[in-house]
Amino acid sequence: MDSAASVIGRCYLGAAARHRPYDARVENGIDTTATPTGSPGTAAITGATGFVGQHIVRELLMRGWQVRALVRSESKARRVLPEGTGLTLVSGDVLDTAALDRLMTGVDACIHLVGIIREAGGQQTFENMHAEATRRVVAAGERASRARPIRHIQMSALGVRDGSTIPYQRTKREGERAVEASSLRWTIFRPGLIHGHDGEFTQMAAAWVRGKSAPWLFVPFFTPGWNPFAKGVPVAPVFVDDVARMFCDAVTNDAAIGRTYDLAGAETLTFDDMLRVYQRLVPGAKRLPLVGVPGPLAVLQAKLLGAVGLGKLLPFDEGMARMAMEPSVSECTLAKAELGYDPEPFTESLRSYADKL
Repeated sequence: MDSAASVIGRCYLGAAARHRPYDARVENGIDTTATPTGSPGTAAITGATGFVGQHIVRELLMRGWQVRALVRSESKARRVLPEGTGLTLVSGDVLDTAALDRLMTGVDACIHLVGIIREAGGQQTFENMHAEATRRVVAAGERASRARPIRHIQMSALGVRDGSTIPYQRTKREGERAVEASSLRWTIFRPGLIHGHDGEFTQMAAAWVRGKSAPWLFVPFFTPGWNPFAKGVPVAPVFVDDVARMFCDAVTNDAAIGRTYDLAGAETLTFDDMLRVYQRLVPGAKRLPLVGVPGPLAVLQAKLLGAVGLGKLLPFDEGMARMAMEPSVSECTLAKAELGYDPEPFTESLRSYADKL
């Protein structure tokens, strides 16, 4: 899972499918275990081993769902996902049509989370991971829905919109359009900057404020213009538990069908003020200065190094730097009105898990 808002933090970081169930029967590669009496049904999920995916899997299992997770690495899945009744692993890739068909057979819902924040080699391109993968997941869902209606819950990102020239946002929107044009009973969520004790951004921020990660002597943030003394962009971090609850609620809420919802937190801060909250609450944090890095300078740097084939030397690319200058806030009016969305304030939720960092 990824989100456009997570870019703000990430800029500083640098064969056929087969089931491997924990305790389910398997026949010819298809899980034939009947959904237990009283269970809401069976949900397929992509991106299950990611930060948000792990929380959604746990939430689904807690609610009694049978969960079928498409995974590329079974060893990682067994390490990070809960072992026990209700979870079945399907080994395969999100671009593998056979794997997707086996994932979708007999399910009631699909939660599609797969995405990348930066392109890598091989198939790890925005076009493949955001647009083509979604088209294939949707197509598999439509084939499976001939036997029973399927709910489709799509992970997008706050800030995704028509007309964006940033490859991440453009391909995310292409994925949304594939969902919107489908015959599935779909819902799209656009979360902002997601935080939680096991999230990459929170762990990175904790390392910064402790002086245990580059640049060690100060805590960096991007400013939206050339002024390094300006405040950071506005952000409303959303707690991962709130995101997981909304995804799982939507699976059984018909009011969410055909709707797109923003998910942001209840507390809006500038990016630098958010980092100050980390400094205040993270155990072992130091009184390091916060230093603004002009966003346009980062964009220029990424362009120049990218033009000479040295872009990978930076922990961000041009698109990431451009998105890091965009606000990550929303009133979430539709989600509140239709789904009862009531997110926790950032400071309060961070305080609840700070001792785990």
